[in-house]
Amino acid sequence: MESHRRTNLIGGIVLILVGVYFLAVQLFPELGPSLNIEFSWPLILVGVGAFLLLFGLLVNAPDMAVPACIVAGIGGILYYQNMTGDWASWAYAWALIPGFVGVGVILAGLFGGTFRQSLRDGGTLILISLILFAVFSSFLGGKSYLGVYWPVLLILLGLWLLIRPLFK
Repeated sequence: MESHRRTNLIGGIVLILVGVYFLAVQLFPELGPSLNIEFSWPLILVGVGAFLLLFGLLVNAPDMAVPACIVAGIGGILYYQNMTGDWASWAYAWALIPGFVGVGVILAGLFGGTFRQSLRDGGTLILISLILFAVFSSFLGGKSYLGVYWPVLLILLGLWLLIRPLFK
């Protein structure tokens, strides 16, 4: 089956399933989840991310894992912020987005057959993201993981970026 027809087929099936679900919830409200939309609206983004991942797998486009992980990750951050009221955490939570890209790269490699290369590239992004998150949260009001020694982590990251190409 050609790619365009397969995409239309999968898109149509997904829309039918979503429509059947919402119709069933309208007719039988007890089937629907009792989520308080005031606090759980970011879970819609997590669901969109899961849908993008599933859609990419169904149409044989494993690279869709990258935007899927970004959308779902941002939904997770917003869910945390909405549940705790810690909206100021966005000052350093944005540093997790490269890590979401790294997770997407690893998943894309796993589904696309280039797992070894993707694990290295995605792992690098995750490591950089975690370092940036620790550094920015230390001096922008989050948990201070490093205390006054957070600049040491920046120095080590810079050294690693300089030395890493020498080992390729």
